[in-house]
Amino acid sequence: MRKVSLILFGAVIGASAAGMALQPRAFFGSVAEAAGAADTYRQLNLFGDVFERVRADYVEKPDDAKLVESAINGMLSGLDPHSSYMDAKAFKEMRTNTDGEFGGLGIKVQMFENAIRVEGAIDDTPAARAGIRAKDVITKLDGEPVDGLSLEQAVDKMRGPVNTPITLTIQREGQEKPLEVKIVRDKIKLDSVKWELAGDDIGYIRVSQFNATTFEGLSKAIDQISDKAGDKLKGYVVDLRNNPGGLLDQAIAVSDAFLERGEIVSTRGRNPDESQRFNARSGDLAKGKPVIVLINGGSASASEIVAGALQDQKRATILGTRSFGKGSVQTIIPLGTAGAIRLTTARYYTPSGKSIQAKGIMPDIEVGQDIPDDVKGKDETKGEAGLKGHLKNGEQEQSGSSAYIPPERKDDKQLNYAFDLMHGIQSNANFPPQNKTSAN
Repeated sequence: MRKVSLILFGAVIGASAAGMALQPRAFFGSVAEAAGAADTYRQLNLFGDVFERVRADYVEKPDDAKLVESAINGMLSGLDPHSSYMDAKAFKEMRTNTDGEFGGLGIKVQMFENAIRVEGAIDDTPAARAGIRAKDVITKLDGEPVDGLSLEQAVDKMRGPVNTPITLTIQREGQEKPLEVKIVRDKIKLDSVKWELAGDDIGYIRVSQFNATTFEGLSKAIDQISDKAGDKLKGYVVDLRNNPGGLLDQAIAVSDAFLERGEIVSTRGRNPDESQRFNARSGDLAKGKPVIVLINGGSASASEIVAGALQDQKRATILGTRSFGKGSVQTIIPLGTAGAIRLTTARYYTPSGKSIQAKGIMPDIEVGQDIPDDVKGKDETKGEAGLKGHLKNGEQEQSGSSAYIPPERKDDKQLNYAFDLMHGIQSNANFPPQNKTSAN
């Protein structure tokens, strides 16, 4: 780990030094290269001069660590919108989200009128077993008032090692006296996959993100839908709308779940020898049943890998609106106790060789939503092409579309269209449609 950290932090200085020590002829091979190295050293000296001047003359004594963190942040954010520095706390939170589990209570909370209000308890968790209800207001944690805490601070206090206790003081509607509830923390899984049987013949699978448990959740969902529907099952609708992405390996596994063979995605880094291709393995968990994938302007990154793979391999019909257009891969590089950096290290390409960077996935069937007047103008995402400093595609850029999903199923035009389409499919022979169409 330390070696990685040294390489990263010393990238500007160390790269020149390594070139000189290992390849002296190449380093001095041209006047231009030598001049470039000298210019790099001048810039680093400039940084040191500015740093010392700020430390010595700023109106208040600055925090040296924060100055360095800000400098690192500036360096990384200047590369592209997705490269950044994470301090130790942010790195821990990121790992919690991608691992898909943490030590906690299993309650959903939000800030409401300067109080922490329970939105609900997740089934079969310590909070649910302790009788925590929606609309309960948490006033104290282990006897300490939550007044003045941010939502993030309160959540941090409720999370902790498995098998450790915490006492919640709760004000409940209809009861004058507050309740004190002692709860022992347990392992909580962040379910990224939910499913239901629509009618009695269509499997609806909602994938909200790609964390470490996503493929496992998808596999279970397909098995349970198949068992429940039996011979009536017509196919699957996989909802990736407003899914911001996540882990690359999970996107590959989810794509592979519906494919028997063929390429899923390729990644190409700065150097040709860093290119990778990922292919499907035999075994279609859906057993050839038709698949419709829903996307919109909030579908990004890993979601676009899945949609692009199933579209190019003619395995699914993609329905909705143009996706976000994030066609780059970020690598998380730990820096010991100092946190980590998120660094863009590659672009990814769909099986047909297309880069969706700043372009997005265009659906086979374009279906918009009926946007309420109070939402119009607020539903459009910038898309990757609208982000300052984004990686260029080299082709015509256009990404981002509406990310609106109606709160009521009956008003969800895209989902209802998908169900109607699935009912109209008579055989796999004419599925998916080969021509792009629009349904308004």
